Amino acid sequence: MTFHLFRLECVRMLRDPRYLALGVVTPIGFYLLFATIFGGDPTRPGELKGTVEIMVAMAAYGAIWGALSATGPRLAHERSSGWLEQLRSMPVTVRQLLVAKLAAGLAVALPALVLVCVTAAAAKDVRLEAWQWAALVPAMWLGTLPFALLGVVVGLLVGPEAAFPLSYGLYMAASALGGLWVPPARLSAPLQDVAHALPTYRLADLGWRIAAGHAPTWADVAVLAAWSAGFVALAVLAQGRGPRRARTGAASAATAG
Repeated sequence: MTFHLFRLECVRMLRDPRYLALGVVTPIGFYLLFATIFGGDPTRPGELKGTVEIMVAMAAYGAIWGALSATGPRLAHERSSGWLEQLRSMPVTVRQLLVAKLAAGLAVALPALVLVCVTAAAAKDVRLEAWQWAALVPAMWLGTLPFALLGVVVGLLVGPEAAFPLSYGLYMAASALGGLWVPPARLSAPLQDVAHALPTYRLADLGWRIAAGHAPTWADVAVLAAWSAGFVALAVLAQGRGPRRARTGAASAATAG
């Protein structure tokens, strides 16, 4: 049953023009724009070429929105409509639905990662070793987990009217502060400290290090894992509060009647 829910969620997202525009077309367009303007800047020894650095940043940018948008706004709408409560009378649990949404969030993060890399190789002649391509995409894909979890938290805590703007606001703020728009080395020292604590920077750093021929650092993995664990805890608390709120509301309605 979870697989069928997962497939349904993926099909719904792939038919959503807003996801296709923001999660696939936009990062490709931004990559072509920024790589054309800044990609030709000379680099010092040991630094990534601009076209490669921007490729990783925009791949992360698109993947984050895919993971976040597949979970937060949709879950908020379904919770508000009473769909999660209706599942209690079906052979489907809320937990199965959340797992399916989480898996779908990870799945729809993948097109941006792959297509931005393909665009970089085809349009800007980005060349990496075979092992680097084979490691970069899976590592960054797994690194989108905290953003899918964040979407679940948003979907469980806020209403449908606020879910999309909140998700998009968090997405843009975390992308800017995490160094996806401006190379982290060009940020001020205090902002660099902020960036290093954010999962957006750590996701991109996975790709930057692999593209430079190095292994990801334990700090990257630890920060992403810590954010994931924190969002899991928040999601469990939010899910636990949901049924109590629903029962309280039903009891109040019955009393008023």
